[in-house]
Amino acid sequence: MRSRPVQGRGVFSGTGLLITLLAGTLVALIFPVWSYADRSGTGLDTLNAQTLSTQYGPLSAQDRDFITRVRLAGLWELPAGQQAEQKGTTLAVRTAGRHLIEGHTFLDARVRDVAARLGLALPNQPSAQQRQWLTILNSAQGEAYDRDFANLLRQAHGKVFAVVAQVRATTRNSLVRALAEDANTTVLDHIKVLEATGYVDFDALAQDAATASPPPLTNSPAPPGPTDNPGTPVPVTPSAAVSLPPVDTSATYALPPAASSPPP
Repeated sequence: MRSRPVQGRGVFSGTGLLITLLAGTLVALIFPVWSYADRSGTGLDTLNAQTLSTQYGPLSAQDRDFITRVRLAGLWELPAGQQAEQKGTTLAVRTAGRHLIEGHTFLDARVRDVAARLGLALPNQPSAQQRQWLTILNSAQGEAYDRDFANLLRQAHGKVFAVVAQVRATTRNSLVRALAEDANTTVLDHIKVLEATGYVDFDALAQDAATASPPPLTNSPAPPGPTDNPGTPVPVTPSAAVSLPPVDTSATYALPPAASSPPP
């Protein structure tokens, strides 16, 4: 005689399966929350892999890239400033040139000191793009030179200004933090005097920022780390080949009006 099935057995089995599935779903939802942060390929994983230990605090790839950028800025902006003192057709342009000379003479000494303490090698030549900008300025004359000078330098300073702010906000290295503070002060001063020339095209700056290419999806290789023989970078200093009368830096210049003024 066949036994009768136990009532409710199928219901119990279905309920158990449902609970098991729900538990598995919950684990799948929770797991990424605590495991994703340091998983291979994430931002934190990249940060840890490219960060070096120093006596001044961790030195990240972003920190090293920033130090190189400060050096490269002086390699072309100081000569550009000296050229503006010679070729600028207005006192405002020549004053901006003087600020570039003084600011990058100071910053270059600072970045060379920081790099020496961290054992980092620095470039002694501007980048290819920076050399192209200098070529443009070399060939320009008159008011066209004033406009090219103001807009090329203002665009470059605007881009590096955001980098300086990010480094200052996130670095864990005390030397880099202090350098970022000095760079922030210097870059902001240069932005102001360039805008005071009256030649900066703010519409072009806004359009350039709006159409800029998004950052690549893959991380670029980390910049070089400390080395036993970083070499001695050549100081960036103004040439004394041409003697010019001093610029009256106490004079003030009104900033150009905004692209669109609010209604009265």
